[in-house]
Amino acid sequence: MSRLSGGLRKYGPFPFVLYLLCSLTASHALGAKRAEMAESFNATVVPFMKSYCIDCHSGDAPEAGFDLEKFRSWEEVTTTGRKKWSSVLDMLVTGSMPPKDYDQPGGEELQGVLTWVQDALSTVDCDGPVNPGRETIRRLNRVEYQNTIRDLVGIDYKATESFPADDVGYGFDNIGDVLSTSPLLFEKFYEAADEIASRAIVTDKSQLIPKSELPLAGFKLKHGNVSGRQLSFPSNNTGSYELEVEPGVYTVAIFAHASQSGDEPAKMGVRVGHKENRTFAVDNEAPSEHPMEIKMRVPRGKLPLEVAFLNDHYDPDNPDPSRRDRNLFINRIELRGPDTNLEDRYPASHRQIIFLKPGQQGLDEKQAAQQVIARFASRAFRRPVTKGEMERLMILYEMAKEDGLNYEAAIREVVVGILCSPNFLFKVEESTEGSEGPLPMGSYSLATRLSYFLWSTMPDEELLQLAWKGTLRQNLDVQVVRMLADPKAKQLTENFAGQWLEMRKLENVQPDRHRFGNFDHKLSADMQTETEMFFQSIIDEDRSVLDLLGADYTFLNQRLAEHYQIDGVKGNHFRRVELNDGRRGGILTQASVLTVTSNPTRTSPVKRGKWILDNVLGTPPPEAPADVPTLESQKKLTGSLREQMKQHRDNAACASCHARMDPIGFALENYDAIGQWRTKDAGFAIDATGEMPGGRKFDGAAGLKKLLLEEKRDEFVHNLISKATTYALGRGVEYYDECAIQAVKFEMEKSGYRFSSMIQAIVHSEPFQKRGG
Repeated sequence: MSRLSGGLRKYGPFPFVLYLLCSLTASHALGAKRAEMAESFNATVVPFMKSYCIDCHSGDAPEAGFDLEKFRSWEEVTTTGRKKWSSVLDMLVTGSMPPKDYDQPGGEELQGVLTWVQDALSTVDCDGPVNPGRETIRRLNRVEYQNTIRDLVGIDYKATESFPADDVGYGFDNIGDVLSTSPLLFEKFYEAADEIASRAIVTDKSQLIPKSELPLAGFKLKHGNVSGRQLSFPSNNTGSYELEVEPGVYTVAIFAHASQSGDEPAKMGVRVGHKENRTFAVDNEAPSEHPMEIKMRVPRGKLPLEVAFLNDHYDPDNPDPSRRDRNLFINRIELRGPDTNLEDRYPASHRQIIFLKPGQQGLDEKQAAQQVIARFASRAFRRPVTKGEMERLMILYEMAKEDGLNYEAAIREVVVGILCSPNFLFKVEESTEGSEGPLPMGSYSLATRLSYFLWSTMPDEELLQLAWKGTLRQNLDVQVVRMLADPKAKQLTENFAGQWLEMRKLENVQPDRHRFGNFDHKLSADMQTETEMFFQSIIDEDRSVLDLLGADYTFLNQRLAEHYQIDGVKGNHFRRVELNDGRRGGILTQASVLTVTSNPTRTSPVKRGKWILDNVLGTPPPEAPADVPTLESQKKLTGSLREQMKQHRDNAACASCHARMDPIGFALENYDAIGQWRTKDAGFAIDATGEMPGGRKFDGAAGLKKLLLEEKRDEFVHNLISKATTYALGRGVEYYDECAIQAVKFEMEKSGYRFSSMIQAIVHSEPFQKRGG
């Protein structure tokens, strides 16, 4: 039984029968589609190629090595020719082909071929063998590394500040094909591993002794007052301070230097309590990190401390100016102690790694080290460490011991090695054993893929236990629900939604200060918070993904509410706010999106239209040709922005793309470049009417949202699934993933498009569950 049919049976017989009928209908429809595509290829595409393409792209030496004549049937286009015909589509859409000095096709003639190629490239046989695709092995990106170190080691390491930015592919920074590992980056990995291990593991018990710096300003001088950042003694004087201490052994460490004069160095007297009285010669003339120390055991209570300059000397006639005056300077005083209960002072990171010590459970030092290393390596590799790997790690441990390191320090060296291992730095995915062809992913690899999809971090103990028992696949739905309810699921908002909706770009947006003086870093952060809280509410409340476009609520604080001209929101904290004026609602009217899709000095219908085509509908226009002039560079353009855009589109190089983007972007013209509502722009009344490719008209943001939800729902849902699948797999979606995408969409429709149904269906899909053979 297939996964899909098995899932349907739990809903009773009717949905299952319906699914079978749909499958049979789909197979019949595909057969009809094939006949239609073949007929259209011969009637439309072949004549087009003969008229505009074959003269150059055929024969023994076709232009650019691109022979179109060999494609004699539509099946050849959709099998061996997909990549080349994708290039054909790009060339035709951008107007790069036919060349400008050759005969050009008419509009209807060109559109007929474009439609056919798009249909051909999106047609896939779901009854054929499954192709789950093959991903490039993926390195942990900066965010994943940072989160994994937090959960594995228990410390906060700022990888986003230490490592270079990750490259982006298909809109995301977790794509295997672009996550390269340069020698410089590997050097950074080693430096990070060394720092992390040093911070996490205590190798000397003295590191556990509390240390505090006494405030020099708190000292009382017998003569004069304290000034500056040090205690200065230009003449014999005494400074006193009183401490409140717990019982135990303490060390007072005094960092001092002196200017010298006469035959002896400066002398400093130190009295601690009523018994310890020492005199130190201070012969260094510059601050030093080597203190003078007094160690003693004291009871609980008040502990007086006195520091005195004992031997002032002044010789104004000395020929060496630097030897005329002897003065004492106290730079810093530290109190170290008490040295009691040190076992309780080990940080959580240390206890998390070194959970066993020699002598515990009857283990000698090597046996304890083996267990500590095996557990850490298994957690770091996200699977049980192998016998061969353990042998190599223990060799590293033994070498450290031979160099004279203690138990903890030797384990620290092994931890550094583990954190530099490809098995930690890369998500190494393994299949179950079997014959050639697509194979189910191993349980540990599936747990890893699931955890980095939803949490951007390593699997937790529950996932690893299910993988170890071999029962993870049977419990995927339960685990998805659990994981989405976990606070770590906020990573899905920050890293998936943050990149899909382009929120990460917001911090780099700098609107013109003269035109938008109320925009600052705080307002930008508030904009981002609104969108993040809104998307998180879709996850937490398991709402329909359609609410991303049409919700009647958002999250605001007073500053952002005033920006939106919404009354009744007081205070800096964010709270849920119901919307009822029709101006706001859903991501399209949030200031974050509106600001990211604007220029510094004005709105950009082009950017906003392109953003909707790409991120909402999944039909991105091609990149603009390099030689197309910007709107600002065309000084002769006049009138409202809409009128200037129309004049700009009169440029033939601009027309084809702008005809798709501009009419959509104009729907958001009531929102200025930082998302504020307006009815006029530069004195001209706003015209927010728009038009979809294909001619469907609408009015303003409300009309656009209504059209998207009623007539473009399938395109939006399909695109969201494609984006989420790309993020989940760490690779771009290919034509052979279409069957999986349609299966996810089918599951979502049954649930009312709930967010969890999309995640569960993606996790159950063939591309997520299997690896190509």
